[in-house]
Amino acid sequence: MLQLQVMNSPFNQEQTELLNRLLPTLTETQTLWLSGYLAAVQSSSLQAAPAVEERPAPAAMPSIPKEVTILFGSQTGNAQNLAKKAGKTLEEKGFQVTVSSMSDFKPNNLKKVKNLLIVVSTHGEGDPPDNALTFHEFVHGKRAPKLEDFRFSVLALGDSSYEFFCQTGKDFDKRLEELGGTRITPRVDCDLDFDEPAAQWAEAVLSGLSEGGSSSLSPSAASVSAAAPAETVYSRSNPFRAEVLENINLNGRGSNKETRHLEISLEGSGLTYQPGDSLGVYPENDPELVDLLLTEMNWDPEETVRVKEATVTLKEALMAHFELTVLTKPLVEKAAKFSGNEELHQLVSDSTQLKSYIDGRDLIDLVRDFKPWNSTAQEFISILRKMPARLYSISSSFEANPDEVHLTIGAVRYDAHGRERKGVCSILCAERLQPGDTLPVFIQQNENFKLPENPDTPIIMVGPGTGIAPFRSFMQEREESGAEGKSWLFFGDQHFVTDFLYQTEWQKWLKDGVLSKMDVAFSRDGDEKIYVQHRMKENSRELFQWLEEGAAVYICGDEKNMAHDVHNTLIDIIEKEGVMSREQAAEYLADMQKNKRYQRDVY
Repeated sequence: MLQLQVMNSPFNQEQTELLNRLLPTLTETQTLWLSGYLAAVQSSSLQAAPAVEERPAPAAMPSIPKEVTILFGSQTGNAQNLAKKAGKTLEEKGFQVTVSSMSDFKPNNLKKVKNLLIVVSTHGEGDPPDNALTFHEFVHGKRAPKLEDFRFSVLALGDSSYEFFCQTGKDFDKRLEELGGTRITPRVDCDLDFDEPAAQWAEAVLSGLSEGGSSSLSPSAASVSAAAPAETVYSRSNPFRAEVLENINLNGRGSNKETRHLEISLEGSGLTYQPGDSLGVYPENDPELVDLLLTEMNWDPEETVRVKEATVTLKEALMAHFELTVLTKPLVEKAAKFSGNEELHQLVSDSTQLKSYIDGRDLIDLVRDFKPWNSTAQEFISILRKMPARLYSISSSFEANPDEVHLTIGAVRYDAHGRERKGVCSILCAERLQPGDTLPVFIQQNENFKLPENPDTPIIMVGPGTGIAPFRSFMQEREESGAEGKSWLFFGDQHFVTDFLYQTEWQKWLKDGVLSKMDVAFSRDGDEKIYVQHRMKENSRELFQWLEEGAAVYICGDEKNMAHDVHNTLIDIIEKEGVMSREQAAEYLADMQKNKRYQRDVY
């Protein structure tokens, strides 16, 4: 732990004691911000100080290039939005900024860049997002250049409930250093609540780039710019309270599933969206789960606690502000400090056992399994993750439904470790949300899942289950605009009679010619389980013909199983019908991805 000593220190005894109390409490991002702030203050003081006496001119500092390249790798749009925000902040300070998707950046130009900022999320099991794959492969390959006079910094986005937290950002950070780069400021790893650490990273980057006099810096201005509100009044950090107009179960009686169709009013919000975008929803926890936690910890629900700048009751804080249903390694490690239970300390020291324990368990399991707990309610809630927004693919067209947004949400219920588990937002919608109620929402733009600019381009859509959502918005939009390009939908679910979501709408679009072709797969209606990839293979020749005609392919749904199987099926079809090797077929699909003809909205 860093401690200041009075001897040889420029601080007096009182200042030293104050600093020694402050420094151990700072987080990594707070330390980072403070160092940048002090550097900026020093720089401003030196520039403003009047000359007292003639002094020899200091040696000229090497000028720092004012050109900055910001590359983002983004699956859902978070990294892209943060990259654009950082670019705007730097432009306001006189830097010449280029903001680009990694897929649009020519890798060979890397050796020409002097200041590079990377904003990248991690997808799946530590993988780069789709639009970062090519650049990630280049940087880690043999063709990557040695980087001289090269400065960089990485902002990594991730989810600490996953084993490979922020892995893609860590990979880029390590590799750019190996290639000869120097960090402008250390990498910052963000969990789901990324707004504050991202703003602090932007401030630190601005301070680092401004050293050497290439740009004047006002720390307060930097803070304001980095945390500037989004272009719309309502945003992730300032959600709109939207009224629920309709809440309908799409599944028939006897179905094993419950899929809710929500129609939500955006009237008065000024919010708009495009097909392919998502709606962010901030849910509340299940009251039964909150009451269980209060009972287990013997807490008074009416006790007042601080949540950021607000004072609320403990029950209100647990209902609306904190995540209770997911255990993460960092959370268990922090919680162990409040427990005298030796078993918990042993668990934390064994990463393999800890990983096994947190799988499928929640905060209730933790507090039950490792009593006693020695903390106040305020201390304990301070280690909890902020309630993250849930992102849902929008299933409506704004042009067809002005001032409305529609969602298609599957209710999540399952048993694990002797208890029934419920999805936080999906069960709120299924069991407690009524027309007239309101939800805090915002629009999440997703430039990586968009209809072709040319309305005559054929499109192929693959969306089983709730993966159908964005394709309903695609069809509504194309019907509204009169687009004439061919369209083909592959849809799958369990049973034709009970699970054919939006059946009458698809049949009408087929009849009217808005939808050209539809193939369905209902896995539980026959002796053999048939999925969408089987229907694709049955139509192998025609599907490849559409690809050769320039069709764009869209996939939405489960990444681990469905999207992986569909991806491999596409390669199978291209290999067979195109008479190619496996490698050539994979390259064909990769080229489609580079040209935005193969897009995925997977989760």
